[in-house]
Amino acid sequence: MNASLIYIVSSYFLFALPQIEPNKPNIVFIMADDLGYGDLGCYGQTKILTPRIDSLAKDGMRFTNYYAGCTVCAPSRCVLMTGKHMGHCRVRGNGGGLSQSLRPEDVTVAKLLQKNGYKTGLFGKWGLGDEGIAIVGSPIRQGFDEFYGYLNQHHAHNYWPTFLIKGEARVQLNNEVKPIGKDGGGVATKKVDYAPDLILQNSLDFITRNKKEPFFLYFSTTLPHANNEATKETGDGCEVPDLGIYKDKDWTKQNKAQAAMITYLDTQVGKILDHLKAQGLEQNTLVFFTSDNGPHKEGGNNPDFFNASGGLNGVKRSLHDGGIRVPMIVRWPEKIPKETISAHISYHGDILSTACDLAQLETPKGLDSISMKPILMGQEKLQKKHEYLYWEFYEGKGARAIRMNNWKGVMNPFNQNQLEVYDLDKDAEEKTNLAAKIPEITALLLKAMKEAHEDSKDWPNPGSLKK
Repeated sequence: MNASLIYIVSSYFLFALPQIEPNKPNIVFIMADDLGYGDLGCYGQTKILTPRIDSLAKDGMRFTNYYAGCTVCAPSRCVLMTGKHMGHCRVRGNGGGLSQSLRPEDVTVAKLLQKNGYKTGLFGKWGLGDEGIAIVGSPIRQGFDEFYGYLNQHHAHNYWPTFLIKGEARVQLNNEVKPIGKDGGGVATKKVDYAPDLILQNSLDFITRNKKEPFFLYFSTTLPHANNEATKETGDGCEVPDLGIYKDKDWTKQNKAQAAMITYLDTQVGKILDHLKAQGLEQNTLVFFTSDNGPHKEGGNNPDFFNASGGLNGVKRSLHDGGIRVPMIVRWPEKIPKETISAHISYHGDILSTACDLAQLETPKGLDSISMKPILMGQEKLQKKHEYLYWEFYEGKGARAIRMNNWKGVMNPFNQNQLEVYDLDKDAEEKTNLAAKIPEITALLLKAMKEAHEDSKDWPNPGSLKK
């Protein structure tokens, strides 16, 4: 057989055989804490500098209709880990104790990836377990090979704590804390070990150790959450080693510190990206960047000063879009088209299916999770869509919300449990309540809300959630 014929035959078989999937990609999921939709330059921020995250957006895809799992910490993280929305996920509030811990039978994205060859590491804030009786909810028992950080959000309020958790054991730090407050919180009086720095270094070490096999890194930073305990004593709860480029701004000290925290976060994201490149992992690693809920107004921070909600209505603890719509940026070099903006409606619950899809795994049944892989790969016509997204807020005495295409329904218990309805395509700020003018849409949203909710003995129904 001559060389030309061999080439033709070889080419035929090359294209006739099924195309082999590339190696399973690494997944780096970075989640900020209380970062608003408008807190980044790539989402319109003008006062705070975030060059590395803005560059990440230029290199990948930026979402404009992406939502957190809830408007506060723990339930939002539960939705992220389990792929179930607030109507029937395990953790539905920041109540603490066993009710705020995942159970042994709960299936997390980390468990699924771990069982299928991924090394899994969580560094930062967990919020779904605690020491002692609630240890069943620890990350190590929920699919993570490694953990370094805070188990519960109350501990995570302090940026200079006396200890962090490694695995399931305490690691003492070179800080001293003066107890204050009824719940035994505190503010550091000797500040040596800044927790975000330690958490970042452990994350980089995890990447180095596992660069020869697929890994899932969940970098769950506490930046820029306020230290609520420091707020009680001094009113100054935005904690950062120095004010940096904002030192001489004609702003309040708290606003300077808030901006410095966000830029500090940006610098840490840059260090993760640089480390991936230095380790030769950039091309085969998806990097996600998002936030757990909307911006806070704690620690003396003024979100209005920064337009932190990006023109949306509300902040953290609101079910209007300012409290739950968050940044989402995804980069995968040469796979995800650069400088792409997507209006696809998605939320934290979709990360489980997306991760399974990327790792070539089947998503478990009975979840509220749809893979975002088609939209990420530029295959918009293949992207499945949610019938609706749904939220509940137990600390808000049963407030709940729903998004169905362009329609947004918000039920506020302080407004006699009347459903407010907004057309987000025409009214992104949710100013004009259309409920009385479009009764058929109002009825449709109410019906879907009732269907979405399942009772939980650990989270008794406030009046507005009863069917």
